[in-house]
Amino acid sequence: MLKSKSNQSFTEFLTSVVISSRYIPVWIAMCILLVAAYFVAPATLSPASFTAILPLTAFLVIVSLGQMLVVMTGGIDLSTPGVMTLAAFVTVGYGAGQDANILKGLGMALAVSALIGLANGFLVGVFRLNALIVTLAIGQITRGALLKYATQIANEASVPTGLSRWAISQVYGAGWIFWIAVIVTLALSIILTYTGVGRRFRAVGANQIAARISGLRVTLYVVMAYVVAAMMYGLAGFLLAAFIRSPTQGLGAAYLLGPIAAVVIGGASLSGGLASVFSTALAAFFLTVLDQMLRVMGLPTSLQFVVFGVAIIGGMAVSGDRIVDMVEGLFQRRFAKAEE
Repeated sequence: MLKSKSNQSFTEFLTSVVISSRYIPVWIAMCILLVAAYFVAPATLSPASFTAILPLTAFLVIVSLGQMLVVMTGGIDLSTPGVMTLAAFVTVGYGAGQDANILKGLGMALAVSALIGLANGFLVGVFRLNALIVTLAIGQITRGALLKYATQIANEASVPTGLSRWAISQVYGAGWIFWIAVIVTLALSIILTYTGVGRRFRAVGANQIAARISGLRVTLYVVMAYVVAAMMYGLAGFLLAAFIRSPTQGLGAAYLLGPIAAVVIGGASLSGGLASVFSTALAAFFLTVLDQMLRVMGLPTSLQFVVFGVAIIGGMAVSGDRIVDMVEGLFQRRFAKAEE
């Protein structure tokens, strides 16, 4: 009896080691990057540099966590740039330059984003259409709606003054936008780890067939993932509009592949289910610091793109799924030798 319990505990320990191993590479990569920055481009780690980095990190973290929810269902979302940009323009349009309209602008931005996410989730979850194609198509439709809506807003229009002041104000050495990202990260981690909804959502992503047999409403959770993700894109668009004051139609273009890269580098399983909120947030920080270091080094823009791309490929080459396979193979070989 004791031996059985001991074997069970050992098996659970090995399982936890295998699962946790998928998140190790991003933490190692972050340490290496900080050491490299310290010796190669120390200005990257200066207070002034971090003041510039933190808001950019916050935008990428929020969008990446939204993308993570979609990836956890085994899908992918390419409508991100359109949702962010439209949310930013809605913020400006409904804000109408008046501080009294800030909450109205935020509410409308999130509502429009949720509607787009609902369209994505409905087509993917209910009609079982390919997520890549659906979200790309919805992104194009959103782009068309943006172009139409943008004609109703003056070219020099900006967010309410109170919102822009709030966006650049400092609290405990960092801007409010950074602390919003921290709150979103902590809240999402708590929900996914400690609530019944979060645990059921993970179960749906890990194995939809088993989840259906268990009586879980799989379609509802898939649709919910796209809706919540889109609302996070919308929140990021709202914050980005507040930060730059006058958004342009190319505002969300930089957030098409970056969030996907952060999710994968953060160790998420592309087949769904497994992902870490904190590792994904760290991966977003890693990408932002890397980009800042390349700028500080004064590399030509063309070379910056090359280095950035190579870093992403390298991160994906040691993605969570590959690490898990390596660790499992290592344990299997050791047990095989022990039995001999």
